[in-house]
Amino acid sequence: MHSPPNAPADLSALPYQDTKPQGAADFYFGINATFRFIRAQFGMPGLIAYWQDLGAGYFKPVWTRWKELGLPGIESYWRAFFAAEPGSNVAVQIQQTSRQRSEVVLEVKTCPAIHHLREHGREIVPEFCQQCYFINATAAEQAGFAVRVTGGNGSCRQRFFVPTGGDPAQNLEEISRC
Repeated sequence: MHSPPNAPADLSALPYQDTKPQGAADFYFGINATFRFIRAQFGMPGLIAYWQDLGAGYFKPVWTRWKELGLPGIESYWRAFFAAEPGSNVAVQIQQTSRQRSEVVLEVKTCPAIHHLREHGREIVPEFCQQCYFINATAAEQAGFAVRVTGGNGSCRQRFFVPTGGDPAQNLEEISRC
């Protein structure tokens, strides 16, 4: 299943009670500043711990649904998420891999956060794109899945799959700095 960028999605796939039809892009200013502050105060270990706490705690309604619905739940969540994000250009689909297993693949052609921050001349935390790995990996793990991220700095590829035990670990050098 492949959806065109910003195709209408079933927003009921988002487990939040917020009823707005679209996200507020200025939120990206706040998270960029928050990441900068935490990194300055607590270093990268503190920032990574913050992201992991978000993945385990704040994203609990998300990963609970992923655990219940499996890969189709992950796919529908990301379709709805990016449909509500202003400025995103993202393809979401379930793909059969060469190892005879399926995975949800996000092809982020235009990251709404990076685009908005750049469009407004903001200095982006260099490790900004690592949040997608640490938050999503922690959430995915709670639901019995894994994620790998490559690219970044405005466009990336994220893969969600059931781990086999022989999967290589995420190489953070595969996530571009901003």
